[in-house]
Order: sequence, then structure tokens, then C-alpha cells
Amino acid sequence: MHDPYAERMRRLRRAILHGEGALDPAVRATLVAGGEPPTSLAAYVAKVARHAYRVTSDDISALRTSGYSEDQIFEATISVALHAALERLDAGLGAVRAVAEEDKGA
Repeated sequence: MHDPYAERMRRLRRAILHGEGALDPAVRATLVAGGEPPTSLAAYVAKVARHAYRVTSDDISALRTSGYSEDQIFEATISVALHAALERLDAGLGAVRAVAEEDKGA
């Protein structure tokens, strides 16, 4: 099946992982891969990944207090959001494929 968005996703992933930024590229790569974040980011990363709508200004203030800049917080956020989006996309496409396979067998 042709994915009309594949190239856009490659560019987005490349920009997040390899573009200039304030957050260490290794940390961005870890977050995009769903790996273990630095302890100072762990609670924020978990919240963004599972319940992004619950992020508050207090969460951002806590990160600033921990020494993160606005740019680093933004880059951490988009890195985690990309990982969460790709996980959900894969799950949805898997469900569609499973139904299509069931329909073929019926």
C-alpha cells in the first residue's frame, strides 16, 4: 500500500532527530524511540506521552526550575509527541490490517 505521507514523516523525523536544537540530540533520539528519559524529564515525558491534555504551566515551570530552557522543553515535547503519535498510528494501522485480513478469510 502506498503511503502518501511517508516522505513528510521522514522529513519530520529527520528534523526532530538531526536538526539544530537546544536539547541534546541523544536525548531527542531517546525520546523519539520511547527510551528511558533523563530523570529530570521523566514525569513530564510520561504525562505528554499518555495524557498531554493534562500538562500545565506548573509542569513547564518545574522543568525551567530544573534548568531546561523553553527551546529544550519544546524539543522534548515534540520528540515525545512524535513517539506517541507513531505508536498510535502503528496500532491503528495494525487494526485496519487485521480487519482486512479477516475480510479476506470470510
